[in-house]
Amino acid sequence: MAQPVVKTKTPVEDAVLKQLETVIDPELGVDIVNLGLIYGVDVSDDGNCILTMTLTTMGCPIGNLLADSIRQAVTKLEAVHTCEIDLVWEPAWDINHMSRYAKVALGLHE
Repeated sequence: MAQPVVKTKTPVEDAVLKQLETVIDPELGVDIVNLGLIYGVDVSDDGNCILTMTLTTMGCPIGNLLADSIRQAVTKLEAVHTCEIDLVWEPAWDINHMSRYAKVALGLHE
């Protein structure tokens, strides 16, 4: 399975995705984009952002911490006023969703 590709449609959505690279999973020490946790970014014209994402496991103990960090990071952008997180479990996350960078950082060689 290949890493999910997040398709952005606007420069604002590109900026949101770039900003999400600053949100580090504290348990793994890698950002949530390279971990493959982000499945979609949608920002409306009035600055409302909806992120579709997953977690590494359903019982992930840092889910709320990540959500807070995500909202803080994304709403730093001038064009984004709110951020809603749509947490999904399909497709299920696995290590194949990670970028090559994340795999190397975690010592998982291909």
